[in-house]
Amino acid sequence: MTDVRVRFAPSPTGYLHIGGLRTALFNWLFARRHGGKFILRIEDTDRDRSTDAAIDAIVNGMRWAGLDWDEGPHRQSDRLDLYRQQALALFERGQAYWCVCTPEELEARRKEAQARGAPLKYDGRCRERGLTAPTEPAALRFRSPQEGQTVVEDLIKGTIVFDNAVLDDLIILRSNGYPTYNLSVVIDDALMGITHVIRGDDHVNNTPRQVPLFEALEYAVPKFAHLPMILGSDKSRLSKRHGATSVLAYQEIGYLPQALVNYLVRLGWSHGDQEIFSIREMIEKFSFDHVQSSAAVFNPEKLQWLNAEYIKQGEPRHIAELVLPFLEKQGYDRDGLVQPRGGIEAVVPHLRERVKTLVEMADWTLPYIMEPVAMDEAAAGKFLTPAIAPSLNKFVERVKTVDPFSKETLDPVLQTVLEEDQLKMGKFAQPLRVALTGRTFSPGIYEVMELLGKDRTIKRLEQALHGIPAS
Repeated sequence: MTDVRVRFAPSPTGYLHIGGLRTALFNWLFARRHGGKFILRIEDTDRDRSTDAAIDAIVNGMRWAGLDWDEGPHRQSDRLDLYRQQALALFERGQAYWCVCTPEELEARRKEAQARGAPLKYDGRCRERGLTAPTEPAALRFRSPQEGQTVVEDLIKGTIVFDNAVLDDLIILRSNGYPTYNLSVVIDDALMGITHVIRGDDHVNNTPRQVPLFEALEYAVPKFAHLPMILGSDKSRLSKRHGATSVLAYQEIGYLPQALVNYLVRLGWSHGDQEIFSIREMIEKFSFDHVQSSAAVFNPEKLQWLNAEYIKQGEPRHIAELVLPFLEKQGYDRDGLVQPRGGIEAVVPHLRERVKTLVEMADWTLPYIMEPVAMDEAAAGKFLTPAIAPSLNKFVERVKTVDPFSKETLDPVLQTVLEEDQLKMGKFAQPLRVALTGRTFSPGIYEVMELLGKDRTIKRLEQALHGIPAS
């Protein structure tokens, strides 16, 4: 299927969220799997709600996730004249008509129909009036088929049958001359050569409205694939209260784009029991045969686990580069950082088993790039006491003679101090840890000293000793 053309067409009325990114991902994977084209289209005809800030957020979110597009981003607001021309062509062919019913009249009739239990659709009273040039505000309505059925062979849901008798005569041009969503999307899909419309199943009810428009405009009807909804843990529609948020917010709280993409591909699609996929594997294995038709449940704990796995498996140099922006957010200049031995990438292997996000990684990295180290006063008060000062002083004086500076050479020195002062490792290691990192948690004490290097290790121990009050 080398002629595959798909699109992601968000409305810029808010930021790019999890559901939107998954829709974009499934389109992107389908295009890449079949050597087709992936088009980005911004559906910004809602003048009151569309914003340039939202468009930027969508574009930036897509780029961060690594979903590149072959064409676009197209903006519907640049094509308004085209939509009007196509709408008026339908009118000239008798497939659309002018409606002068006011919003107040329509609302009153809707309430009457609701009270009677009748279908909530336009009652068609302007359908046969034959208005050609109304002088009062008028909307242009599409003359929807009222008999028979519209049958859609959905690539995920299978055969879906819609009764045309319940279809509304859609407004395709508002009284202010602006085209509506269903008209614009049909014209764009047709003229952009979209072969497969892959979207969330909250759009299923739009499909029987759009298929007759494709046919009336004499365009080929694309194939449809409606993706299962993403629900929260309580099976209600996904929202912020379930832990879901905008895509760029995940970037800000330290998630890797590969982890988020990997998690989203498994929300509704599977390949056996495999959980972790490279991008190449996703492309090679993706098909609608393995997309479930039932709703998927968003699990923030599973996403966090996956993010931790990507940090653990990532190349240290790559993870170090990703961590730097989070350090800079805390005011640390990239060029002015005090580097641990081997650079920040040398710290990564010692920390990545302990963290779940890049924010946590940055926090754990701070003791190795700060000078002087930020001291936890409560930890210092508990562990850096006059009683431990003689042993710390003895250790630092002997460390000055250690060469080369490594675990193998440090261990005999430390063990000798423990034996002479009759201390257990736990009693001495924690004061050492606080003196060297300012914290009560860190990698192994030898690893800490190796990362700091000899000069910084001695300097921090001496600073800690200086801060211990006299007994």
